[in-house]
Amino acid sequence: MATVLISGGTGLIGTALADSLLRRGYQVIILTRQPKQEAGNEAGAAYAVWDTEKQHIDSEAVRAADYIVNLAGAGVAEKRWTKKRKKEILDSRVKSGTLLVKALGETANQVKAVISMSAIGWYGPDAARLEQKSFKEDDPPHPDFLGKTCQAWEQSILPVAAVHQKRLVVLRTGIVLANEGGALQEFKKPLKFGTAAILGSGNQIISWIHIDDLVRMIIYAIETETVKGVFNAVAPHPVSNKELTLTLAREKKGRFFIPVYVPAFLLRWILGEMSVEVLKSATVSCEKIRQAGFTFLYPSITAAIRQLAGA
Repeated sequence: MATVLISGGTGLIGTALADSLLRRGYQVIILTRQPKQEAGNEAGAAYAVWDTEKQHIDSEAVRAADYIVNLAGAGVAEKRWTKKRKKEILDSRVKSGTLLVKALGETANQVKAVISMSAIGWYGPDAARLEQKSFKEDDPPHPDFLGKTCQAWEQSILPVAAVHQKRLVVLRTGIVLANEGGALQEFKKPLKFGTAAILGSGNQIISWIHIDDLVRMIIYAIETETVKGVFNAVAPHPVSNKELTLTLAREKKGRFFIPVYVPAFLLRWILGEMSVEVLKSATVSCEKIRQAGFTFLYPSITAAIRQLAGA
């Protein structure tokens, strides 16, 4: 079976992807700065060293790979956006892409395709849209921090196609819903105290995707030779922050919860610049990936939350 080389393979998405690939019979190699410490974390996977700061990668891992999945990047929502943190967010993405491009140029390889993550932060708020109902892949990047970061992120990996003539797929991912980490855990926390925290007005639109569908989409991109270019990795039915929050609350608590609105000014005080993303409304279309033949297991927020709550 084919070998998939994964950068960022120890994170939320990478762990789920590696597990799914292994169950499907793929060989998996996970790139990490400390392979000895990681060894055994994902049973059946091999580990190889890389260091984006030193621009070093295990050439044997590159030689063995049939496909590369690039998930590397510092968490956007993990820490307050200081000047230093913003540089870490940008550099971790750009240097990862640069290193993979460099490795493909310097090492004889059999790589057929590269699947690289990006994010719907590319688009900015709904107010930036023209007359269309939702953002599409050919819309320009927004000139804010995340828009510029996504643009630099994608540009760093483009030579894979333009220079090395490999099939390149870029997935602009929405908010990933999973039990193992990420945004859903933040939505769940207030429910421990019987409250459903609606952020700001609650009317801002969230373009989301179930972790299982994201993993399936990555594997679909690996296995489908006609899939290339940029695709939005979001579910067909975006929802408001209020709808997502209340759907989760009803699934977890039935009728025994109290909706509480968290004022926008308080979020700005707590989160600083990052509050822009929490309060931003971004309606993003998945029509292109559906036209490419991909089908969603969890197209609606009700189906997604019900599965996650029952898992």
